Amino acid sequence: MNAARLGGMGGRDADVTREIDRDVCKLVHSFTRRLDVHVRRAAEDLGLTPTQVIALRELSEPVTARELAVRMSCEPSNVTFVVDRLEAQGLVERTPHPTDRRAKRLELTAAGQRSRDAVLTRLASGSPLTRLGVAQQRELRELLRLLVASEDP
Repeated sequence: MNAARLGGMGGRDADVTREIDRDVCKLVHSFTRRLDVHVRRAAEDLGLTPTQVIALRELSEPVTARELAVRMSCEPSNVTFVVDRLEAQGLVERTPHPTDRRAKRLELTAAGQRSRDAVLTRLASGSPLTRLGVAQQRELRELLRLLVASEDP
């Protein structure tokens, strides 16, 4: 909530807004930590790193390293390191891009697809989101999209 919006509220409304903001921030932080632990446990169970789990989760179709970086919310140089390791494990291969000779596409191998399936199954199992019904999960997703898309920090 920005200062201009808070400044336009009465004293009691501003106090309530600050309290809600504090509570939401604490809850989101706690939930994010729970998700992080969940991903780390899944990675450990599957013999992968947490970053590899996230990369496999996001490789639903062939993409460039730059596209994967956007999906993973990280720098392309980090993706290169992760993909190098996945490629060494036989899970990903780099193939020529069909329309851009300068670019390579990242594609799952058959073993990579099996690993991705295992990742998706393991992440769905015991996910903190399973406490919510499907409609609540969709609503949460839309609210988070709205917050992430806003320009205010």
